[in-house]
Amino acid sequence: MPLEILMIFIPASFALNLSPGPNNILAMNNGVRFGFWRSLIAGLGRIFAFILMIALTAVGLSALLTASELAFYLIKYLGALYLIYLGIKIWRSPVNTEKDIQANTQAVPLPQLIQQEFLIAIGNPKAILIFTAFFPQFITPELPSFQQFAVIGATFLTLETIAIAIYAISGRQLGAVIQSTHGRRILNRLSGGILVGAGAILTLTRRMA
Repeated sequence: MPLEILMIFIPASFALNLSPGPNNILAMNNGVRFGFWRSLIAGLGRIFAFILMIALTAVGLSALLTASELAFYLIKYLGALYLIYLGIKIWRSPVNTEKDIQANTQAVPLPQLIQQEFLIAIGNPKAILIFTAFFPQFITPELPSFQQFAVIGATFLTLETIAIAIYAISGRQLGAVIQSTHGRRILNRLSGGILVGAGAILTLTRRMA
């Protein structure tokens, strides 16, 4: 694809990657609770979900979600319910002090953290709508579309990985600052409340025409 188009895509995409959505809030909370590396590795679940979404968008599943009201609302409400469930779980989770982090690292299996990231990403129809509405703006009709999707898809996933790292390390640093159980409890409730709110807002999202 033309280099000048890619240079426009990168900052526009990175702005989306850094937006404080449910997955990024989860990455920050995982950084506080489990440390940088486990939060970063857990983000692979999100990357897997986005790879699947980009592939499906490229082959035309987006047309199905746009045309099928049932498919759209099924994905939307399942994703919203999972966000609300996870938000409540984080709200009620035990408060971790700095000395607890190593023990909790062993208590919560890494595959479970990866699964949480995957389910939040795959259950949010806004993500595939972003791919549907955002990616085509950078596709040149005269050039092979598959190769262009591959380039911008790989670029998006690279920037998403950087965003995960930023939120994970921010959470880790925040965890080092917030030593008191009261402060960590407030952070858990803030993160949980944001996820519950995101789930509630998601149920109100209208299907794109």
